[in-house]
Amino acid sequence: MFLAHIAGRLAGLPTVHAVTLGGSRAQGTHTPDSDWDFAVYYRGDFAPADLRAVGWAGEVSEVGGWGGGVFNGGAWLVIDDRHVDVHYRDLDVVEHELAEARQGRFHWEPLMFHLAGIPSYLVVAELAVNQVLHGALPCPAYPGALRRAAPPIWRDRATMTLHYARNAYVRRGQATEVAGALATAAAETAHAVLAARGEWVTNEKRLLERAGLRSVDEIVGGLTTDPAVLARAVDAARELFATVSAGDAA
Repeated sequence: MFLAHIAGRLAGLPTVHAVTLGGSRAQGTHTPDSDWDFAVYYRGDFAPADLRAVGWAGEVSEVGGWGGGVFNGGAWLVIDDRHVDVHYRDLDVVEHELAEARQGRFHWEPLMFHLAGIPSYLVVAELAVNQVLHGALPCPAYPGALRRAAPPIWRDRATMTLHYARNAYVRRGQATEVAGALATAAAETAHAVLAARGEWVTNEKRLLERAGLRSVDEIVGGLTTDPAVLARAVDAARELFATVSAGDAA
């Protein structure tokens, strides 16, 4: 009843063609206190004022209010004592990124709360894993061209991240910056691993576990401000990432 109520109200907003349930609740990995993640797929101009007018408590951003790009805004709401997120999805953008992904093309975008940023094919991944509540949307398989193109791009980003940490932070004993670089490079490597498997990624919450990289915690946990310790940590991370990537390729 809750799903039907929310989906019905969202589907009734002007220019909305489809509504989906995403996140852990769509994938069956939720807990009782998990948020409810919805997305509204619209064509043309979407007016956040129409969503505010529904009267739900919370914050409704403007289109582009979350930094622009493919992840272009949404709302954080409380409805019937449940925490609800609503994401804006421009169908023209989604269809463009689907066509790009099928050709093995994508671009990288920064996004708050995501260490490695996001690939533009994130909105394509949502089509594949989210539950459609209203309207009709494609459900794409993982494109073979993307499986070939994405892993080396992500691995190169991880390599450059570690290289910069080794040259810029290690010798200065900057443990915090090294920790950040290790975390970022781990997420980048995880993207490479999962892309090589043809597994969709929609966020970073379980990214390291899925890629078999959770042991990077031990490396990060042993950091000190001693440059020698930091250098060994960067080398250990590089070895771990190479081993996991090689095993996945095999």
